[in-house]
Amino acid sequence: MEAKIFLENGERKKKAIGLIHRAYLTQLKNARKHTASTKTRSEVRGGGRKPWKQKGTGRARAGSTRSPLFVGGGVIFGPKPKTVSKKINKKERRLAILSALYLKKQQFVFVNDDIFAFEAVKTKKVCDLISSLSLETNSKILFVLSSSNKFFWLSTKNLKNIEVTTAGCLNIEQLLNANHIILSNNGLDLINSTYGKNYE
Repeated sequence: MEAKIFLENGERKKKAIGLIHRAYLTQLKNARKHTASTKTRSEVRGGGRKPWKQKGTGRARAGSTRSPLFVGGGVIFGPKPKTVSKKINKKERRLAILSALYLKKQQFVFVNDDIFAFEAVKTKKVCDLISSLSLETNSKILFVLSSSNKFFWLSTKNLKNIEVTTAGCLNIEQLLNANHIILSNNGLDLINSTYGKNYE
């Protein structure tokens, strides 16, 4: 893996960890949904009539009871739905994923591709697979498939702490959170072909 060459140098290792951190924060920021919304004075219902005459009452002049100065009025500079995105270069993201994989190499568990070939939804079969690999049921496990399999994905939906992804759709958060990464040699080759580039 190109990440191995990249991380052999101590100084480069520090940069790689910083790159992983930046890619992780980018993913978290882009996943946020800014949906909080408040109404301005023009959006609040009512307030069409002037509450009292302009002069002669001794009170401060007012044109609407929906002014932000009144209870039940609009909100000044309140939050509105918005889109916030943070960018990271494609090569940097690829290198961050490869570096995270290399740092997690002790948690790799290699199996045959045939194990993932489910032809029906069988949650018990996944539990038996985890038991046969001598893994703790409460540990966070990431299955990396060579190709997508709907039945295998549905079989893991009711199992806590288990995530399923494909070799071509890895993301930093899943890799960092996983205690064990279960994949095949074909999946590893596909990861290298998808994300492996010459960074030297």
